[in-house]
Amino acid sequence: MPDHQHSQHAPSPVPSPLVDPGAVHLGLDLGTQSARAVAVDGTGRTVGAASRPLTGRREGVRHEQDPEQWWPALADACRDALAGIAPERVRGLAVDATSGTILLADRHGTPLTPGLMYDDGRAHACTERVNTTGAAVWEACGYRSMQPSWALPKLLWLLEQGPLPAGARLLHQPDLITWRLTGQQTAADASHALKTGYDLVEERWPEAELAALGVPHQLLPEVVRPGTVLGTVCADAARATGIPAGTPVVAGMTDGCAAQIGAGALAPGSWNSVLGTTLVLKGVSSRLVRDPAGVVYCHRGPGGTWLPGGASSSGAGVITRHFPGAGLDALTRQAAASAASGSTAVAYPLTGASGERFPFRAPEATPFVLGRPSGEAEHFHACLLGVACVERLCFDYLDHLGAPADGPVTFTGGGAGNPYWSQLRADLLGRTVRLPEQSGSATGMAVLAATASGATLEDAAAAMIRVRTELRPDPARTARLLPRYLDFVDELTRRGWLEPAVAAHARRKAEQ
Repeated sequence: MPDHQHSQHAPSPVPSPLVDPGAVHLGLDLGTQSARAVAVDGTGRTVGAASRPLTGRREGVRHEQDPEQWWPALADACRDALAGIAPERVRGLAVDATSGTILLADRHGTPLTPGLMYDDGRAHACTERVNTTGAAVWEACGYRSMQPSWALPKLLWLLEQGPLPAGARLLHQPDLITWRLTGQQTAADASHALKTGYDLVEERWPEAELAALGVPHQLLPEVVRPGTVLGTVCADAARATGIPAGTPVVAGMTDGCAAQIGAGALAPGSWNSVLGTTLVLKGVSSRLVRDPAGVVYCHRGPGGTWLPGGASSSGAGVITRHFPGAGLDALTRQAAASAASGSTAVAYPLTGASGERFPFRAPEATPFVLGRPSGEAEHFHACLLGVACVERLCFDYLDHLGAPADGPVTFTGGGAGNPYWSQLRADLLGRTVRLPEQSGSATGMAVLAATASGATLEDAAAAMIRVRTELRPDPARTARLLPRYLDFVDELTRRGWLEPAVAAHARRKAEQ
């Protein structure tokens, strides 16, 4: 890769008088496969980290976990992450978890049901009733309709399973942890409450709609904005976790939003592009972005911002599927050589059988390849280029909606670890891209936790998020790639998946 394409002089963290360099902030992340704790100091240096495995049960559309494993897993991870750190340095913590995962608990916080995970699909039969009854609210909130895996349909399904004891509570996944940390039920954060039907515009539960659906109001938690201090760590939790008693517990966000904070994408117009099994874009807007197609929806961010985003069905999963066991470093070098010699094939890299979700909704979409790749290396490059094309189309779609899409871009996720692929993506976007030194949901929660000491989230991020490098686009390569991108857009339109108006907007952006 030519040296002029990227800078080694990435911006360093900016000290803030409101962020003590010696303070330690704890980020707790409840994922699908593990519970993780990360301790980060006021300069952004990770001073402790640990994780514990989590197990679940998958059977058809069912995906659940035993909620009683979450607390001991996080408690053990916290003890290890804080080992050797002076207690007086620990100033705050925040928790993130998977979006849409819920359970029911009794008045003491003891789980009554399994945790229905973010992708559990058993509530399919409840979804139409949810979308009909709450249509006006969901429209006003900008996401138009709910999916079967969202929390509100799953809550209706749980309520259909039998009568509940008096005092039963709905808990989102992190609510169980904040209850154990503080010793009493805490408010839920608005980020996790979104998929349960919380009205982010009016900042209240839509009582009439929920009552019509048969949801008792007393089942629902109070809801606050992310970044609100919920309480402090109690003595019992301090003994279990090693977190000093009295440490502030800050309301967190869903794992995707937490990762966005960890990437430093906080100013309006900034975006974090997470390339994992699928491609997820999350950005920041000063206003609610409404999408008539329901492809993009917004969380409400700390400080009154809105966080629009979407998740594609395309992504790096196509590499795992088509090149299992391949030496990806060698294959990348061969792919780069094939591109340099003129290979122009591009693949539409769908990773599953459920069609596409973003930047367009097409349940019937299937993979395809434009051109004739000769051999494994050219096919590999076609997949790399295809993901880059989907990513550019995501940004063009966001711009088409009127979202602020031209600000700073950060790449995170496993795919960002491939330097050639990251440069290819930057070149097709025609934009300078930042790669953080470290990122992830737990890191984002550590940054959010730093606000308990009085710093704004922007100040905390500026002081604690380290950028590893910046990638600058090669204008000549951008010019060579854009015609192939437009071929890709035209093929999506020809197949009836992409709206002609969106394709025309993408073409205008390319011609600019």
